Amino acid sequence: MGSLTISNKTLNRYFGYLKNLDNATKKNLIIKLTKSLELKPKKETDLKSLFGAWEDNRDADEIISDIKNSRVAKTNTVSFE
Repeated sequence: MGSLTISNKTLNRYFGYLKNLDNATKKNLIIKLTKSLELKPKKETDLKSLFGAWEDNRDADEIISDIKNSRVAKTNTVSFE
């Protein structure tokens, strides 16, 4: 998830709302904010895992032929008799 940067003016406005919270809620908010500061290691993505989802023993020409043969013509015929 990306980071959001806000100005001091906006931060002070938020603090104006938050300072009136009860102590238990403030503590819970502090805990959540503190946990959000902890750095989580990024998962390394193996590029090979992103490929190879299509498994087929036909060659490209056969696949193209099958796709073309499976098409259904959608024609709206209007007769003017």
